[in-house]
Amino acid sequence: MSDLTTTATREERLNRPSGIRSLWLGDTKVSYVPDGDARLRPSALLPDTTDEVWAARPEYLDPEGRLVASVGALLVEHGGRALLIDAGVGPQTLRAPDGPIAEIHGGALPDSLAELGLAPGDIEAVALTHLHSDHIGWAVHPVPGGDRPLFTRAEYLITAPEWDRIDLLTGEGTTERVAALAPRVRTLDDGQEIFPGVHVRIAPGHTVGHAEYVVTGGGRRLIAFGDAAHSPVQIDRPDWSSAFDHDLARTAVHRRRLVAELAEPDTIGFGVHFADAPFGHVRATGDGQTWHPVDA
Repeated sequence: MSDLTTTATREERLNRPSGIRSLWLGDTKVSYVPDGDARLRPSALLPDTTDEVWAARPEYLDPEGRLVASVGALLVEHGGRALLIDAGVGPQTLRAPDGPIAEIHGGALPDSLAELGLAPGDIEAVALTHLHSDHIGWAVHPVPGGDRPLFTRAEYLITAPEWDRIDLLTGEGTTERVAALAPRVRTLDDGQEIFPGVHVRIAPGHTVGHAEYVVTGGGRRLIAFGDAAHSPVQIDRPDWSSAFDHDLARTAVHRRRLVAELAEPDTIGFGVHFADAPFGHVRATGDGQTWHPVDA
């Protein structure tokens, strides 16, 4: 496994959003597909932190003191076929005067796919980690200037427990839009193979049916862990749960197991919100562990 970063460049990448990044697992290509980015209020996102915590970790923050998060999707290509994991936030910009999200915007995903040589019609399925609005954007928002969906032939893959509780989306205001996907939804069971070399595993905590996707190839595996962690800082402090987690304690327990798993040989993690370090590996450092970007 190649680690292409020095400490200096790693720190630079923690406070900027990611562009397209790709790596190969044998004959399978995986790519981060940008849709946009978010600026988050760090202590509001991670309620167990304080201003003093962030003063000691300035490398994670932009000049305004906000945590930088990427927003996008994971493209999996194998044998001329294409799967997308998550669907960005879609063609919208949202701002809030308080709470964890200061600003979030999307809309770049179609252009990002084009840069990777694909059209939306090439995507055979969109596998969702969960049903929060920054992961389902292009599934529920029509293409700007029209009323057609972006993915004209894709089915939507959602874990059965997540789909069974779409009523919990009331606070996000997306229940009706998500429900409208029903004719194209296929529900998933734990351990199911959804694409060559791609298996789902249900890891509740962030949401009731939150999914992770494990991609294997070339003697390596990649774990796309959705919102089990929102920032690389949680790798060092897996006890810090997010304000968006449905079950904070359960998510922390799972995250501790996940961090240990990501430190295993030939294992790569994919953190969709992990700034400009979406692909990484966990390394032990002194009295803890850190996220190290991996790009090839």
